[in-house]
Amino acid sequence: MMRGSLLVPLVMVIVIIVSALAVVRTNHENRALIAELESLRSERERLDIEWAQLQLEEATLAANNRVEAIARQQLGMTEPRNYEIVEAQP
Repeated sequence: MMRGSLLVPLVMVIVIIVSALAVVRTNHENRALIAELESLRSERERLDIEWAQLQLEEATLAANNRVEAIARQQLGMTEPRNYEIVEAQP
């Protein structure tokens, strides 16, 4: 009878220890995931800023007056003088 009465508390102690280890592991994983989330948020913010800068740069480089100036200066292009507009027949 003594042996049976010690078995239940022993099993309970083992279950409690396993449960405590599971809680510790879960907390550790949770903290690691939160740190990764913050890192990813920082990366997203950096990429958003870079994207905005690239859009601004693209708009600047594609500005009509800039393209026209480069075409005239570097490529020697000019507007045609004698041209006529022809409508296409459908």
